[in-house]
Amino acid sequence: MEAPTGSVALPRGNGSVIRMPRGASLADFAERIGVNPAALVQLLFGLGEMVTATQSVSDDTLLLLGGELGYDVQIISPEDEDRELLSSFDLEFYSEEDDLADEAAQVRPPVVTVMGHVDHGKTRLLDAIRSSNVAAGESGGITQHIGAYQVTAHPATGDRALTFIDTPGHEAFTAMRARGAGITDIAILVVAADDGVMPQTIEALNHAQAADVPIVVAVNKVDRPEADPVKVRGQLTEYGLVSEEYGGDTIFVDVSAVTGAGIETLLESVLLTADAALDLRANPHTAAQGTALEAHLDRGRGPVATVLVQRGTLRPGDSIVVGEAYGRVRAMLDENGNRLAEAGPSRPVQVLGLTAVPDAGDTMLVVGEDRVARQIAQAREARERNAALAQRRARRSLSDFLASLEKGEVEELRLILKGDVSGSVEALEDALSKLEVSEGVTLRVIHRGVGAITRNDVTLASASDAVIIGFNVRPEGQAREFAEREGVDIRFYSVIYEAISEIESALKGLLKPVFEEVALGSAEIMEVFRSSRFGNIAGVLVRRGEIRRNARARLVRDGAVVSGSLTIDSLRRFKEDAVELREGFEGGISFANFNDIKVGDMIETYEMREMPRE
Repeated sequence: MEAPTGSVALPRGNGSVIRMPRGASLADFAERIGVNPAALVQLLFGLGEMVTATQSVSDDTLLLLGGELGYDVQIISPEDEDRELLSSFDLEFYSEEDDLADEAAQVRPPVVTVMGHVDHGKTRLLDAIRSSNVAAGESGGITQHIGAYQVTAHPATGDRALTFIDTPGHEAFTAMRARGAGITDIAILVVAADDGVMPQTIEALNHAQAADVPIVVAVNKVDRPEADPVKVRGQLTEYGLVSEEYGGDTIFVDVSAVTGAGIETLLESVLLTADAALDLRANPHTAAQGTALEAHLDRGRGPVATVLVQRGTLRPGDSIVVGEAYGRVRAMLDENGNRLAEAGPSRPVQVLGLTAVPDAGDTMLVVGEDRVARQIAQAREARERNAALAQRRARRSLSDFLASLEKGEVEELRLILKGDVSGSVEALEDALSKLEVSEGVTLRVIHRGVGAITRNDVTLASASDAVIIGFNVRPEGQAREFAEREGVDIRFYSVIYEAISEIESALKGLLKPVFEEVALGSAEIMEVFRSSRFGNIAGVLVRRGEIRRNARARLVRDGAVVSGSLTIDSLRRFKEDAVELREGFEGGISFANFNDIKVGDMIETYEMREMPRE
């Protein structure tokens, strides 16, 4: 292809491979092929793209540039970027294959993920296993976060430890369940015997099968009269899970989380599957490495991360880096809040001492000193920032979005997500990105974070005309007042599917109208007249605004509302019926089916007006 008119001649790549990181600039590309960055700026200008030499560009722009110059551009994945980054510090994140080849590797407990449809009893089943009450603390009875727990089974061969990961079962938590399946050794698929296989059951099954992990099926709620465990076995046969009693190789265990029946059999079946199908080993004597399952910001303790140690041993005082966060382990706690002196392979622990809240799914590793941890974290942060900058688009105001939506034009709605833990924020973002709306509407999350909504969040929302979504968090300090002054819309949710439903309705224009109370007027009761026909009649003086017949009203006595759901039934001026009474005029008022009025009471009238959503 010829270079655009007025541009300088550029060398052709002839299919040469160039590996570029996400968010690279034209200067980075020019350095790889040995040309002046200005020539690439001119080339893209001729192709209709206006960017500067040092500006981060999107993956599509890099691919377009490579195609024009004959280069095979390959965008480095985040995993490969991380691997290259660690190798520059003479560090390496070991894989499972490396563990098996390590002569010092020892048998480790299996990591078990509990999956299944919402409300099929996963958390209650873990309740029975751990003899604790987790379900009572969940919003709407639905698991909102990932929890990790280590329990002890008691088979005939001797006590053995198992690590359980409780992943949320609602379909919105696809990302969280997928991450759980990615680090697990065995999946327990929970299916209610009275409900059978449901859509989220199949979704969870697909995640487990994609991760290539053995599956044990727990048929729960067998204590119910309508339970039909045989039906569950028949349904799952269609998806490749054939029970051992039907000649297959999948273990089915009938359990009841309420009565505790079948719990020990389930644990023994998990251990049997681990021994038969897996070789679970890890070296406990090396520097610890693992994965962050969950993280949140604690007001008293700072950033707290739930980490699953996958190899090595983690100890207080170790210098660690978790994603873009780093620090020195100040303390380690188990699932019951007890301090631990060390955590070996397959042990989940809460880690205190990080400088920031990492993202769920980030890799954790111990390094030799704090300086190295800080440098790795800063390099990761810069890499992610460049990738985010490359994805930014031209700004549009929220009012423009609503106006263009009515015209059928393509527009974008921006959101800022803040939550109590990173896993919920990630799951919410993942669910929102999959919302199916009209072709004329796009949705983009411009920022997400953990912790209270801050002034910085409001400032970003104001500058970008974004809506802030608070999930189990509230504004801190003066952030709420600042948001009101700036006109920033903040919405709060405690159950994730409610947030998804309302945002989807907003995008589709199906939200119910929002009404706001508008004061009309107030009047003071000067006298009370008794009437056998109309009941008590208030002789009033209008102090402010106007009083209208049939208007909504409330009666206030000594500053307290006596009744807030009244209607002006009759309005008179002297002996004539009146439609309204204006400020400074006297008249008579009676309410429908309400006679508890006294001299000195105030009558306030108001109406509900539909407000535009902006």
